[in-house]
Amino acid sequence: MNFSQREHIANVVAQVENAHAASVLNPLDNAVQASWLRCVSEHGLDPSRMQAARILPAHQLREHRQQLDELRFVAQSALQTLYQQIAPAGYILLLADAQGVAVDYYGDSNAEISLRRAGLFLGSQWSEALSGTCAVGTALATGSAITVHQTDHFDATHIPLTCSAVPLFDSQGVVQAVLDISALTSPQPRSSQHLVMQLALNQAQQIENAWFLHHHRQDWILKLSRTFAWADVHPELLLAFDAAGRLVGMNQPARRQLGDVLGSSISTLFRTSVDQLPNWSSTAQQLEDISGQQRFFARTQQPTPLRIKASTVKTAPELAKLSGGDKQLDQQLQRTTRLLNASLNVLVQGETGCGKEYFARAFHQASSRHRGPFVAINCAAIAPSLIESELFGYLPGSFSGAGNRARSGLIQAAHGGTLFLDEIGDMPLEMQTRLLRVLAEQEVLPIGARQAQKVDIRVISASHHTLMQRVNQGLFREDLLYRLQGATITLPPLREREDIDWLIDHLLQAQAQLSEKARELLRCHRWPGNVRELHHALQFALAMCEDGEIQAADLPDALQICISSSTLENETQRLLRQLNAAGWNQSEAARQMGISRMTLYRHIQKLGIKPPNSISPS
Repeated sequence: MNFSQREHIANVVAQVENAHAASVLNPLDNAVQASWLRCVSEHGLDPSRMQAARILPAHQLREHRQQLDELRFVAQSALQTLYQQIAPAGYILLLADAQGVAVDYYGDSNAEISLRRAGLFLGSQWSEALSGTCAVGTALATGSAITVHQTDHFDATHIPLTCSAVPLFDSQGVVQAVLDISALTSPQPRSSQHLVMQLALNQAQQIENAWFLHHHRQDWILKLSRTFAWADVHPELLLAFDAAGRLVGMNQPARRQLGDVLGSSISTLFRTSVDQLPNWSSTAQQLEDISGQQRFFARTQQPTPLRIKASTVKTAPELAKLSGGDKQLDQQLQRTTRLLNASLNVLVQGETGCGKEYFARAFHQASSRHRGPFVAINCAAIAPSLIESELFGYLPGSFSGAGNRARSGLIQAAHGGTLFLDEIGDMPLEMQTRLLRVLAEQEVLPIGARQAQKVDIRVISASHHTLMQRVNQGLFREDLLYRLQGATITLPPLREREDIDWLIDHLLQAQAQLSEKARELLRCHRWPGNVRELHHALQFALAMCEDGEIQAADLPDALQICISSSTLENETQRLLRQLNAAGWNQSEAARQMGISRMTLYRHIQKLGIKPPNSISPS
């Protein structure tokens, strides 16, 4: 504990003890003083006890992020714009949920260690009850925007920080999130944060309005402004009415202007009726409140017809070609079709050889980016010494061996299309930091360059690793993982697929016939190398076969083991032991064996195993 921290603790104690006195030492902003009092009297915090920042573990953070997914999606563009405005001055940007947990983070990756230590990081928890007076927590507690500057903080741990936070309300007047701009250091005067607070207020209003319009897109929306030109593009008040003319939502400026009048009829608020709303959709017209004392320029936005979701979504043809009827894979491909044109990066998971690059190419071809390039990079195949120049490009003479001509990187080559990063889990940590900046700012800085270049890319990444395990091992950046997994698709291993016969015929492409014995060998193999191993096995068999027919003996030696009757007998006994141990509960037996229930069923059918309670026909 240093002198400044000891002095701060003494000041907090004095302020709290003398809160009701006529004069106090260094009088504080009322909101801050009230928060200090709450910290002691309501939250039971001790000002002399300094606490390190709290960062939630990954699985808890994931739950908080998912609960705010829709708002995060709506706010994404505004957050990126705001961060570009504040980043040059050394500020970071947090979006926290109603529990004070930072679910989105924009900051300088070069200062990551200091930011994480200070709690200005993804997953940090800033409720007033836990951290004392702080911008996020106190904004949540009061429902008001606030700057908590340096020694305004209750906990002496946080006195170097300056933080400005604005709560975000839904159309019912409930706080859903908090927008926070913070910095590790700043000028001493509190007034230095006025511009920062104004930027936060302006962008918070834009996010609230965008969220309002998104949430009430099936309602009549009345836009009101004192100025004719702003009635549509930048309305002051937003009100949502249902088909009967009942007020079902209002933004915060409308709530301050009209009071909490949710549920009121439009005719009790304004000199109009619900029947008149369609007349104001093309041009702004004057509207008076019911008292006739307030006049606005009004525009209406008509309800968007509610789309009736079909029970099934037709899988995009490019994706449908990847399956021959496997239910598990079909379900994933159908789900993927919904994501084709969403502004989300996609993470593809699955064992080595299960077709992740085939999937990525099909996804690209089915999406609206299909006219742009598809650039595939195997992060595990590029030497660590070359990966930076390969990805980001370089200027002439920027390093030894760079040559006399500039070279564009693979990220720039993917501009307007899709960048596929295979085996992303093997990317070096220092390159992960640079990739994070590309994804956050949509720009790339070649080696030796001073001016970044804008890029428009969608990233599909793939890994056979479980990336969260890599995060826990310190081998993968957690914040990069959350950037990459806007959506996660898992491809099943070949041993669990029901369409192996279709896949065999698809890969053979009628180049040869397949004997029944050879087909049976292909069916019973466990395929640790998945589709890639099957493809190689068939290519080997095509080279070995004669007269255009593949026999069992033409297959690789590794597949011949299934011919042995003793092997079949051993497999039968092993499976019977597993089924007996599970009480013939096939779902439980499949879980214990690490296979799908359908795979277990195929093995039972192949080996002719009958349940002990089955009755033979007489």
